Amino acid sequence: MSTEAPTVNYLADYQSPFYSIESVFLEFDLQPQQTVVTNTMKLRAEQPGQPLVLAGEELELIKVLLNGEEVTEACRVDDETLTLETELQTFELTVVTQISPQTNTSLEGLYRSSGNYCTQCEAEGFRKITYFLDRPDVLTYFTTKIVADKKACKVLLSNGNLVESGDLEGDRHYAIWEDPFKKPSYLFALVAGNLEHIEDHFIAADGRKIVLRIYVEERNIDKCQHAMVSLKKSMKWDEDRFGLIYDLDIYMIVAVDDFNMGAMENKGLNVFNSKYVLAKPETATDVDYEGIEAVIGHEYFHNWTGNRVTCRDWFQLTLKEGLTVFRDQEFTADMLSPAVKRIEDVRRLRNNQFPEDAGPMSHPIQPQSYIEMNNFYTMTVYEKGAEVVRLYHTLLGEEGFQKGMKLYFQRHDGQAVTVEDFRNAMADANAIDLSQMHNWYVQSGTPTLRIEDRYDPETRTYTLQCQQSLPEQESEFKPLLIPIKIGLLSENGEVLTFTVQPGVDFETLNGVEEVLLTMTEETQTFVFENVESKPVPSLLRGFSAPVYLEFDYSAEALSLLSRSDNDSFVRWEAFQTLALNEIKLNIGRYEQQQVLQVSDAMKAAFSGVLQDHAADRALTALTLTLPDLTYIGEQFETINVDAVYEVQRWLRMQMAGAFKAQLESVYAELAGQQGDYRYDKDDIAGRMLKNVCLDYLVLLEDRFTLAEEQFKAQQNMTDVLAALNGIAHTDHKNRQACLDEFYQKWMHDPLVLDKWFALQAGSHHVHALEHVKALVSHPDFTYENPNRVRSVLGVFGRLNLLGFHRADGEGYEFLADQVIKLDKINPQVAARIVAPFTHWKRYDQLRQGQMKSALKKISAVKGLSKDVFEIVSKSLSA
Repeated sequence: MSTEAPTVNYLADYQSPFYSIESVFLEFDLQPQQTVVTNTMKLRAEQPGQPLVLAGEELELIKVLLNGEEVTEACRVDDETLTLETELQTFELTVVTQISPQTNTSLEGLYRSSGNYCTQCEAEGFRKITYFLDRPDVLTYFTTKIVADKKACKVLLSNGNLVESGDLEGDRHYAIWEDPFKKPSYLFALVAGNLEHIEDHFIAADGRKIVLRIYVEERNIDKCQHAMVSLKKSMKWDEDRFGLIYDLDIYMIVAVDDFNMGAMENKGLNVFNSKYVLAKPETATDVDYEGIEAVIGHEYFHNWTGNRVTCRDWFQLTLKEGLTVFRDQEFTADMLSPAVKRIEDVRRLRNNQFPEDAGPMSHPIQPQSYIEMNNFYTMTVYEKGAEVVRLYHTLLGEEGFQKGMKLYFQRHDGQAVTVEDFRNAMADANAIDLSQMHNWYVQSGTPTLRIEDRYDPETRTYTLQCQQSLPEQESEFKPLLIPIKIGLLSENGEVLTFTVQPGVDFETLNGVEEVLLTMTEETQTFVFENVESKPVPSLLRGFSAPVYLEFDYSAEALSLLSRSDNDSFVRWEAFQTLALNEIKLNIGRYEQQQVLQVSDAMKAAFSGVLQDHAADRALTALTLTLPDLTYIGEQFETINVDAVYEVQRWLRMQMAGAFKAQLESVYAELAGQQGDYRYDKDDIAGRMLKNVCLDYLVLLEDRFTLAEEQFKAQQNMTDVLAALNGIAHTDHKNRQACLDEFYQKWMHDPLVLDKWFALQAGSHHVHALEHVKALVSHPDFTYENPNRVRSVLGVFGRLNLLGFHRADGEGYEFLADQVIKLDKINPQVAARIVAPFTHWKRYDQLRQGQMKSALKKISAVKGLSKDVFEIVSKSLSA
């Protein structure tokens, strides 16, 4: 580790820029290793007398011109900045630099992927292209000229509208793009190469015909149709739901294989990881199709929530990302099933963001400091940020939320703003005090909501005593504004009506069957009147706030809720809580070397859910899926790796054995309904339930053939992969033959091959570590493709509980070596791979020591990137 610690950036130190840029003209002379960038800026001093400091990294400076006069020698240049002293109020500055896209493996700035040029500038990649005021609060008009060889780059793309193009000597050509909207440098994009495209159009609400293009490599041209349909759905939905109309005459998407993120919302030219564009039934699963629709929507929605209104600084990242994730969640819910989508989002939050909240990298959705901004593109900023936006929607309702959005755009279109500006728009539009919402933005950790109840049969009153806490904040905790949706059921599952005691802040949502309580203090009491019998409370309906709920439900009450509640989330949650309690009890028995047992309530709930033929099949599938290993581990102060894995597997096998006949019946019925693949919510639900049944049945040795037969049928990738996943977790003699067959069929399709790698990296096989070591030596493995790295090393560290946490420590040592190697190639990806080490204090003493040693090994490396340094140093000092 470098002896000089990297600089820490603090929100409290924010200063407005000393200079503004009125316009910029960029000219790129594209060459693989010697691209020349000529950057001509018209600048204005906003605070006269201050030096002009431009950010720049890994650039070869050729010359600097001030109003046409060379001033290169007058500039001070270091590893991160170019500084020029000037007294001029307005001036033109031309900076000429040279960069090497071919050798840029960090995939930040301008790089070359599969022979094509591509950019990624968020958060601070533009400074690897040219010296610039590379910060989100400097907005300017961009004009971009691209010059390249015609044979190597027949397509030349940038932001905005194409205003000129033509041929040049030496079999070269050029294109000039002009963006009519001001934007910060992080939204700049350039793509050049030999790409093909499909084209369609969309008639906007204002009558304009907008050209839509998706650019891909020629071999992928037959996999773009779903992405195009998703784009058109997104545009229509944003008009209908939010009244937002696209503002350019062309919208372009480019898919590239080598990309650090999922996609990037650059104005009018979105660059996508090919994973979120390419799909056809033979190669993509239902999850892939949904992911493409969601990410296409997400980046399109950014045109207004991110581009037209952008962030003042990177501490405000959740302003655009949390809001846009909320919007893409609502879009997917409307396209498929709101109930299913809500549960999927909660599962994702709990399995990924809650652990982040509980680790050394815990941070508020508005971080107050950072070393490397790339480390804060996190589940907290995105997913928890979306939950906080959802709180506004829950508190204000659809109409109030839309009023707030309209005022937000009226006030701030074309500006770089803060989370406070968003909150103020919501409050002012609805004439309501929302100042307490600030506490959600600045406090880290997952709140706990503890509820106790009491029923008085004489007065027919029911009392809920609620307490909120945030252990991470200790004495500095400031109470949060928590909306709590509740309903009441009788002990035989019927909905109870009630009234709320006067003086309580609440809103009736569904007659008198459901109310929204507003909790504003650390401890509050809510009293319900005219309750005819002792109720079973249906709490936090729809997951109305991102909290841990603590309520002492009996097993019988949970079983009742899982079968009878009319709120889909509560039904799912009740079964999950029942299963989790069952697992926790048996982990205690496992540790005491006692006999493991299944309760009658658990069996009754499982049977009831499985045999409820009126239920949504997708909801049934989600409900019957036991809590993930990660989420189970989070319930314990010290995670017993072996116990968590063995007990969860044991319970799955018990359910498979006890309900074998029912599972086989449902499986056979759904398999018999199989037709041609359709991306349709009913078909998706059928495949989901069928494959959950298969996942249980394949645990039984005599039912392995079910998975093998489904795999051999090759009907669609959803079914093929579900079958192969079940096969991969076994030690059956035909396991390797199936994996080999899949590889031979799909070895030339990178995205499908990623699935093959991921299946094996996540397999809880007795030789899991040896298999993963073999995978990184495989001819098709490369450290330079983020998707491939994530499919092996990312999956292994996050999901392979037994392989990564092997008692001999070899899993830790292996991943540490991989992080060190990867950090020299792509620090952003290396930082993601090191994340599983951050929870080292949650394990037993032996594993703690081994994980800490691995972290120290990484920290001892000279020249460690800021990305990895920040995570490792915070983990070691936790």
